[in-house]
Amino acid sequence: MNEPDPPRLPRLLRKLTLRELGGDRFMADAGTGRARLFGGLVAAQAVIAAGRTAGELALHSLHAYFLRPGRLDTEIRFEVERTRDGRRFSARRVVAHQDGRPIFHLAASFTKLATGIAHADPAPERPGPEALHDWEQVRATLADDTRPRRAFEAFEVRVVEPERDAPGARSAPTRTSWLRLRGVPPEDPLVCTALLVYASDRTLLRAAARPHGVRWTERPPASLDHALWLHKPVDLSDWLLYDSHSPAASAGRGWVVGSFYERSGARVASVAQEGLIDA
Repeated sequence: MNEPDPPRLPRLLRKLTLRELGGDRFMADAGTGRARLFGGLVAAQAVIAAGRTAGELALHSLHAYFLRPGRLDTEIRFEVERTRDGRRFSARRVVAHQDGRPIFHLAASFTKLATGIAHADPAPERPGPEALHDWEQVRATLADDTRPRRAFEAFEVRVVEPERDAPGARSAPTRTSWLRLRGVPPEDPLVCTALLVYASDRTLLRAAARPHGVRWTERPPASLDHALWLHKPVDLSDWLLYDSHSPAASAGRGWVVGSFYERSGARVASVAQEGLIDA
């Protein structure tokens, strides 16, 4: 008899519940274990910290740098600087610290939700998620790995053409996945936005590694920086398509751009990231 999956989403939401220290300072749980701290978690927690100082305004863009590898079993302190509060836009700067050393820097801009001119490229034509399999199961098969699926993952991921991710395989620098939250989305719009930021750091750098046959089971990529632009409020109640492409790589650094789409084809967000893919 199979054991039920662990409560991944509640576990992540607890990590996104920051403890206020006063003076626009916050403390967050990094989790436990021996693996490297997931950069998307730190970015999501930084968005929560910044957003808690921005009132009713909504995040519309962020630019971040991963300065040092974060560690599990060590709390993360976030310090927020209110860089600007204007009539329409507010800017925040956040620095995350562990053991007194900065590990992450975020610049974020918030704005009032409004209507105005709008356009977007159409969503690419891709197979739907129904005929695809959970990536964690596929990954284990491709890598001949019998370890249990990662307990921390709050999003189910289904990769289009997963055979292109077989260790050592070489293919075009593109990757498309479907992502879905494992549970009911929270009511707080800021937390939903933070969850999208968390998910945006998944699957992305693999697109840059695909042309080079990098064995991701041995040398996982490491994010260097991350940028995200939100085009509309995110709806996490259904699958999101995450389409990514790596236009360039040099000196072992792969640059990738990605786009999130709803099933309707509406573009939700755009992402850009550079990371080490051969370290």
